[in-house]
Amino acid sequence: MLYTLYELSRAAVAPWRAAAAATGRFYGSPLNPISYTPIGRTMSAAAELFERVTRRYGKPEWDIHSTKVNGQEIPVVPRAVLRKPWMKLTWFEREPEALAAARGGDTGPQPKILLVAPLSGHYATLLRGTAEAFLPDFEVFITEWEDARMVPVSEGRFDLDDYTDHVIEALELLGPQAHVVAVCQPGPPTLAAVSLMAEDKSPSAPASMTLMGSPIDARRSPTTPNLLAEQRSLSWFKDNMIHTVPPPYPGALRRVYPGFLQLMSFMNMNWDRHVDAHWSFFEHLVQGDGEDAAKHREFYDEYLSVLDLTEEFYLQTIRDVFKEHKLARGTMTHRGRLVRPEAITGTALMTVEGERDDISGIGQTQAAHDLCVNIPEAMRIDRVQPRVGHFGVFNGKRYRAEIAPAMAEFMKKHWDAKADAASRPDFAALADALAAA
Repeated sequence: MLYTLYELSRAAVAPWRAAAAATGRFYGSPLNPISYTPIGRTMSAAAELFERVTRRYGKPEWDIHSTKVNGQEIPVVPRAVLRKPWMKLTWFEREPEALAAARGGDTGPQPKILLVAPLSGHYATLLRGTAEAFLPDFEVFITEWEDARMVPVSEGRFDLDDYTDHVIEALELLGPQAHVVAVCQPGPPTLAAVSLMAEDKSPSAPASMTLMGSPIDARRSPTTPNLLAEQRSLSWFKDNMIHTVPPPYPGALRRVYPGFLQLMSFMNMNWDRHVDAHWSFFEHLVQGDGEDAAKHREFYDEYLSVLDLTEEFYLQTIRDVFKEHKLARGTMTHRGRLVRPEAITGTALMTVEGERDDISGIGQTQAAHDLCVNIPEAMRIDRVQPRVGHFGVFNGKRYRAEIAPAMAEFMKKHWDAKADAASRPDFAALADALAAA
């Protein structure tokens, strides 16, 4: 019922949004003399602000068109190399000839990195900056999870075990000597996937695993979201957070945790900050400060774009990760099989935390080192980044200047180029075949 009411409210406000858009065009047109007056700029700014706060934001584009290698611009095209009902594995293909020329004719392999994007409300494009930082020196792949309201019920369920299976399948596709990076939520299922692959002696077990701001053990330095999960019963989450997708969405009748509820949770955590940001946006528009206004649009176009999670994935994550702490307690299972992080011996481990992280507190990611007891000391590193919060762990100036270079150095140190070259798939052929299918 709540989902239907939400859609009805969107429909009800649609005429007002259309009127606001028309008002903005009228008062903002350079052909209108009033647009150069204070009242014209104020009316245009108010119209844009109303239109933006009442808009439902769709899935953002990657907008990654190039990267620089040795000072030369290299074209980049995101291409799918694996497509499943619940996930698309995207490869950021760098134009081969331009890349070889920028590398002085070197056509040898570069390290492969799998970015496991979080499935916690936002689209994988939230990691745009994370991916861009590695493009000059790595073959970058990322998991793009599907919006549950867009997946027909006929495609079946999707839970935490399915998520883990998808991570394993992606790593097997990339082949030996890949590096896996899990940002926030996927830390536990990624660690589970690598544990299972290690125990099975899979040749595609990654060369390194980097966990960033992940709730490996949410009992350590619990944050507000952690405490909420502890205090509320699982039945409370089911009764209050799970709703049915209405028609005409392809996923109609599927039970989901709606993205708009997750967005409300995000906003309420820092409500004053968001209100101030929108007021500043209004003032920048009135003053004609286009640069700051553009930064606001860029951030909130991404931040306000959300997707739905399936009921089973959401509730299983709440129960296993935040209430029962199964991975940390050694009781986590995958399809009835015990997950054993101590089986990992050949995959190097790096953990990254932010000093001011209010989502995954200090120590929650570090806990991975206590679980992976058989990884040699020389193959592990723990990094706590000063003066950054959760978002700053994987994006922003400090990420680009300090965190990403440290990660790249760590991954290259634990990479065997010859072993990689000997069994590397032809990713262009995979992408071509998928595009033609």
